Amino acid sequence: MIDFISPQSKEKLTAQNGKLVSPSGESFPVIKGIPRFVPIDNYASAFGLQWNTFSKTQLDSHSELNITNERLERCLGFQLNELKGKTVLEVGCGAGRFTELLVKSGALVHSIDLSNAVEANKLNIGDQPNYRIAQAGAYEIPFPDNAFDIVLCLGVIQHTPSSEKTIESLWNKVRPGGMLAIDHYRWRLAYYGNMRWIYRELFRKMKPEKSQRVINKLVDIFFPMHWATKDNKLLYWLLIRFTPLFEYVREYPQLNKEVHKEWSRMDTYDGLTDYYKHLRTSAQIKRELEKLGGKNIWINEGGNGVEARSVK
Repeated sequence: MIDFISPQSKEKLTAQNGKLVSPSGESFPVIKGIPRFVPIDNYASAFGLQWNTFSKTQLDSHSELNITNERLERCLGFQLNELKGKTVLEVGCGAGRFTELLVKSGALVHSIDLSNAVEANKLNIGDQPNYRIAQAGAYEIPFPDNAFDIVLCLGVIQHTPSSEKTIESLWNKVRPGGMLAIDHYRWRLAYYGNMRWIYRELFRKMKPEKSQRVINKLVDIFFPMHWATKDNKLLYWLLIRFTPLFEYVREYPQLNKEVHKEWSRMDTYDGLTDYYKHLRTSAQIKRELEKLGGKNIWINEGGNGVEARSVK
């Protein structure tokens, strides 16, 4: 496993009296067994509340589906059993939907998240010899540059202050010959084809607890309408133009009504409270990877929007 370093001085850290300390005197608290390199509350606090509320919803082990596994293998370009023994940095780990699969594969997993979702992640994964977690941001990653076989960042980059700065920061952690695998919301005119962006302007200014309460009420009101019209293409199309809900009743017909409603609560909150929401085209993501010197660049439109990977 790769040791923690100070994101500022780059000095190696050692454990002392419930903290991680550098030779020059920097100190980072360890709370609930998790090193904290950023304040517990920050612009990602809404995500922290989300993943501590829906701590198991997206885990394949909980849903008994293969959705996360399929997405992860598609973005990596190979089966997970090929990760055994490889050093992996997972940035934006959330509650652990990808973490549990990475750890199970035998990879040496180093997971970070800006929010206190790291607490849900640690509860889900437990103490494993090939797993290390910290609360840290994408710009102050507490690991050395050029250290990881694979750097993985899915569902995160669009929610950071600068997509390009984030991709560069991730790239710095990939060892020569290693791989970066990412995804990003795709720019498309259809994003403005419904009223969700208007709802979002209201909700992202609220305190997370308040916005969650209001969104739960909206799901209670509108979800039965989505469920009732799922087999009527015209009515369904008209409905989603006006309601704020994110849901997957047509994409995953194998899930029952209650599971779909839980997913709708989770992703409606996710989609309406994120502080940053950037959109990029496939060409823009490819150009950024080319600018960094990436080789064997793979771009795919699917999943979360634009999926990409590149060798360093």
